[in-house]
Amino acid sequence: MLVFVRKPLNPPITVIPPVNDTVVEVTTWDWESAVEKGTRPAVVMFYSPDCPHCRAMEPYFRKFAERYGEAILFARLNIEENVWIAERYGVLGVPTFKFFCSGRPFEELVGEVYPAMIEKRIEDLLEHGEECVRSSTAIDYEITGYA
Repeated sequence: MLVFVRKPLNPPITVIPPVNDTVVEVTTWDWESAVEKGTRPAVVMFYSPDCPHCRAMEPYFRKFAERYGEAILFARLNIEENVWIAERYGVLGVPTFKFFCSGRPFEELVGEVYPAMIEKRIEDLLEHGEECVRSSTAIDYEITGYA
């Protein structure tokens, strides 16, 4: 008797190492409580598991999370599994680093940027605190990309 075993054409590949304790993996289900209604400012790395630029930026993002994690929430969001959040915030490329203050986005960096640029934005966020709310965008919870 012949038995055929079907192998997947594209087996899942884990290319980004597991998140450490200082970086939170957020999903559509906990996005609101962690980022939009969180108690701390946040830096979110929108990524794709197969993105080489995301893999290159991951060690720097972790290092910043270890350095500034007590004052700022560092989170990652997989855009392939959480399409609605990525669409809602206009993420068109990965990695995208979005900075949130009082749950509102106020700045972003896209691509494999110099790590010093990310760190400068983090330091500005800590230094200016609540001033960033004035330059942020209010969130309309009624907005949806679907008619």
